[in-house]
Amino acid sequence: MDSVQEKKQFADQSQKDSLLINQVAEIYDPKFIVEKLQACGDETWSRERLKKLVKSDEAVQLSESEARALQELLPKPFRTDGHEFRFIDLFAGIGGIRRGFEEIGGKCVFTSEWNKYAVRTYKANHYSDPDDHVFNEDIREVTLSGDPDVDEETAYSHIDEHVPDHDVLLAGFPCQPFSLAGVSKKNSLGRKHGFECDTQGTLFFDVARILKAKRPAAFLLENVKNLKSHDKGKTFKVILETLDELGYEVADVNFNGSLDPKVIDARHFVPQHRERIVLVGFRRDLDVHDGFTLKDIELPDSVPTFGDILEPADEVDDKYILTPKLWKYLFDYAAKHREKGNGFGFGLTGPNDVARTLSARYHKDGSEILVDRGWDMDAGFEDIINQGNRPRRLTPKECARLMGFDGPNESNFKVPVSDTQAYRQFGNSVAVPVFRAVAKLMRPRILQAIQKQQKKNTKAV
Repeated sequence: MDSVQEKKQFADQSQKDSLLINQVAEIYDPKFIVEKLQACGDETWSRERLKKLVKSDEAVQLSESEARALQELLPKPFRTDGHEFRFIDLFAGIGGIRRGFEEIGGKCVFTSEWNKYAVRTYKANHYSDPDDHVFNEDIREVTLSGDPDVDEETAYSHIDEHVPDHDVLLAGFPCQPFSLAGVSKKNSLGRKHGFECDTQGTLFFDVARILKAKRPAAFLLENVKNLKSHDKGKTFKVILETLDELGYEVADVNFNGSLDPKVIDARHFVPQHRERIVLVGFRRDLDVHDGFTLKDIELPDSVPTFGDILEPADEVDDKYILTPKLWKYLFDYAAKHREKGNGFGFGLTGPNDVARTLSARYHKDGSEILVDRGWDMDAGFEDIINQGNRPRRLTPKECARLMGFDGPNESNFKVPVSDTQAYRQFGNSVAVPVFRAVAKLMRPRILQAIQKQQKKNTKAV
């Protein structure tokens, strides 16, 4: 081999190794990466050296063992045998909705998530095809919703250019009140009414603009149960009117009350009471929506118990046990409210109980889900033996199981962030098995819609 070929090979390999280092550095702390590289024993690594290489043009060539160690930190493609449809993942969090749609044959081609810590966890667990996937942080930069002076035609053209074509849109958008403050300005400018006016200033507006510009065959939107009553019902009403205006039929749109199929409790899938509203819609012109109802979701034959998701007691770090001071505070707080006849207080959860809803504030005191370690309510707070049985928080691994990212005894889901950030992420996430079931129910309609769209395109040509 001549020197020119050798130089080219070195340059190519160096480029690959630099890309690999940067991919891993986007997810994990420098200290963790250095420990992995040092363990290979091939070269001396330091955080200073690593930081210098990240985002620099300096040539680097990893040994085979070093490259292998870093590759093992990155997620693998979910499937390599082709895909049946394409989807995008908006307000993605840590990818709880995405998983189910990959399992039914979908390929994620666009992800949007603004929280930098959630992005790290997402990238640690979900493969992104470097040739066919776009990662976006602020969706408003794509929809141009942050600039009220941008006309709709320009906005839609920009979306069409920057968001890949897709068949299904997924979004867990935040719940925000709508305002009509922009109506007068739109009137004076001669702009259109409808959702462009009614939903502006909210992040649902960005979802609606993408639906308008890209016209996917189907969507799945997720939100807290209180979306239905938010702002005296106005928020939900505007959302449904917008989806109708955009030409979509929303499943179970006329159901209300306690039997509304759109409100799904995760307790049917995992040992946690967690109600979420699920809006599934199909493009009206493709005529695949008739008869679709979330009442047909297939429930599992059995649900893991709370005890099933717990780590062995002797493997849990003592740092998760509540301090005497914090436990005293929660104990007295609950007693005070019991005396007043209120239901406020901690949730002491035993192995056969269904946990309360894990929230994003769990990192503060863990009060909604405290693992019962044998506390005797009759023995007295100051009892020495009882004090040794103070409850504890869930570990991040247990949170991953409680949310269905892992099954009992599994620890496949990677958590590259601090416990505080992990608790926030799991508390903001969805229960994965719920949306796995919804995806499975949607699959035949999605494929049918794609076939009809392809026929339409053929006729148009």
